[in-house]
Amino acid sequence: MSMNFNNPYQSYSHQSIWDGIKDSFKEGSNLTRLIYINFGVFLIVKIVGVLTFLFNLEPSQVPFLVQWLSVPAETNALLSRPWTVFTYMFLHEGFLHILMNMLWLFWFGRIFLSYLDQKKLVSIYLIGGLTGAATYIFAYNLFPVFESVRFGSYALGASASVMAVVFATVIYTPNHVVHLMFIGPVKIKHIALFFIATDILSIPMGNAGGHIAHLGGAFYGWLFINQLRKGKDISSGFNSLMDSFFGLFKKRKMKVSCKNTQKMDDKEYNKAKKQHQEHLDAILEKIAKSGYDSLSKEEKEILFKSSNRKQ
Repeated sequence: MSMNFNNPYQSYSHQSIWDGIKDSFKEGSNLTRLIYINFGVFLIVKIVGVLTFLFNLEPSQVPFLVQWLSVPAETNALLSRPWTVFTYMFLHEGFLHILMNMLWLFWFGRIFLSYLDQKKLVSIYLIGGLTGAATYIFAYNLFPVFESVRFGSYALGASASVMAVVFATVIYTPNHVVHLMFIGPVKIKHIALFFIATDILSIPMGNAGGHIAHLGGAFYGWLFINQLRKGKDISSGFNSLMDSFFGLFKKRKMKVSCKNTQKMDDKEYNKAKKQHQEHLDAILEKIAKSGYDSLSKEEKEILFKSSNRKQ
């Protein structure tokens, strides 16, 4: 007696997990997408780091990919890598770093989305990150204390973007209450005050660039809500620019899809036309051998329609 112990659901379960991730990214909120993108970049950087280590391709202590995506403080280096003002806000090296950032983004992002829309969440995340980068670069080129460390300094992480979301949420609904473990109910404005005070006081103690970037992100979150209350959405121009940019990809995708559909339609049409002609040739050959009366009712109808079509 032979017995099969293979799990019939094994391949289906693996497919379902992957499909679930893709579906949650496509159909989920912008908050979900931002978190997925951050974790996706984190995994890619880590995998590349493992490969470069195994093949002994990275002599530097700072991996090339991290340098290529981090925003530098030195302006000449920034001009050679201008994309880093965007990429740095999705880049993390340590697991605890990304975990804490994504937890804060998730907690405050959910509160944010209960009051404001998803498009504003993305614009605050991105522009808050840009403001954090600008604040960091400006400070490192302005204050004499950073002159000796400016060259070779770089910033990475979503903290400035997250702080923008946190402070936008706090300014919009300062008395919203959350329940913290071991502490109990706390108004989010008190959490924000604690973080902003910690960042200011921690500047001389290490990671000065990170704390300064946090302050820049927090400033944008405050500014956005402050202007929104006055009836002005200061992110509207940025949103229009982003819509135009991503609209190019959507149009291109639609064109490719239409071309593929047209190709399929042409292919199916030619195939049907060939089959019809072969059938018609067979009918004509039958007439030549056995006469018109030998045709079936269906064959006579095909011949009749074909002659009318040619006229």
